[in-house]
Parts: sequence; C-alpha cells; structure tokens
Amino acid sequence: MLTREQRYAAKVYDQICNIRDSSKSEKGFIDPKKYGALCHKLPVLIRTSGLTQALVFVQARKEQVGKQLIGDLGQTIDQPNLIDVVKKAELGPYMRLTQQALDALLWYKRFAQSELGVAHSGEEQD
Repeated sequence: MLTREQRYAAKVYDQICNIRDSSKSEKGFIDPKKYGALCHKLPVLIRTSGLTQALVFVQARKEQVGKQLIGDLGQTIDQPNLIDVVKKAELGPYMRLTQQALDALLWYKRFAQSELGVAHSGEEQD
C-alpha cells in the first residue's frame, strides 16, 4: 500500500512529464516554464490568500496554464472539481483540502525544478 505522499509523487511526476513532453509537440501545448513558475507561486498565494481565493484568482486569469495546474492538482488530491468542492466545504474539510493541496504542491515544485528545470525565480536552471 502506498502512502499519500507516494501517490502524490507518482501522479505529479506523470503530469509534469506530460507537460515536458507536450512542449515538444504543438498538440495541447502548455509552456513548461510558465507551468513551473506557477507551481512555485501557487503555494505562496494559498498561504497568503487562502485556498479558495488563490484557485479562483488563478482560474480568473484565463490562462490555460493556470487551468491546467488546477485540473492537475484536483486529480492529484482526488478532487476533480476542486474549485467547486472548496467553495462548498465547511471549515474542517476546507482545512484538510488546503493541507492536501499544499502537500501536493510541494511535489509540483520539486518536479518543476528537477524535470522542467524551472527554479523558484521562474527562470531556467543550467
């Protein structure tokens, strides 16, 4: 049986590799640099604004990369309709969802750095 962290790591790794590989073809293109930069920024936004506000803000920007990350995050924490679930959640479940999102986003940050080569500043690493 896998731990929650192991499940998150496996799901996130697959998603990040898909983003990396999609950059080599034009079909379904998501800019890996923008995706990686958002992986680094979203946890900070969640901590400063709260989960609901952060997710709605990213979604409202109307950029495909933000929608992709929110969808990927929802799949990772087993909440395919993440924004709808978060909006309706009571305090206890909301706090649990926030912690799950932050735990999963740690893996997004790690793999954005190692697989996409995007450092915290959003720039490519050498």
